[in-house]
Amino acid sequence: MKIDPVTQPFVITAAAEGIVDEAVVQRLIEHIGAKIGPVYGRRGKDHLRKNLGGYNQAARFAPWLVLMDLNSDAECAPALRAAMLSAEAPMMRLRIVVREVEAWLLADRERFATFLGVAAGGLPVCPEAEPDPKHSVVVVAQRSKRRALREDIVPRPGSGRREGPGYVLA
Repeated sequence: MKIDPVTQPFVITAAAEGIVDEAVVQRLIEHIGAKIGPVYGRRGKDHLRKNLGGYNQAARFAPWLVLMDLNSDAECAPALRAAMLSAEAPMMRLRIVVREVEAWLLADRERFATFLGVAAGGLPVCPEAEPDPKHSVVVVAQRSKRRALREDIVPRPGSGRREGPGYVLA
């Protein structure tokens, strides 16, 4: 259900693991007609875990959205959610992404293929079944027609990194 920002304007504060997750959080909040407030975290899952109790306390007074990747931390999203936050504050929304937020991006095959400059047929058919969706994005980006995008996402040979220098900017 969309919120009419003229008659019901409100701001949602958020927390996310990194900048890719932050972009998804912003888009989700905009999609419902709300305004994005401050976005906390962006320093990985451990940082989110450490601060989740504080975010939950803040959600007693204002709306919050926390987006966290499932990775391989639990059998399923509900199990991780229950382990992370047993009593959600009234305005807290903790959402667990199966496996990683990149799976959500890969699921929008046409748009993400256009963004990457590749054929949609080269994207995984079932991104949530991918063991490492972030790696899948890197593999697909290797075929990108856009040189700058390849240089940002794909790691340089011999770097020992899993992603390129522009994939996750601190």
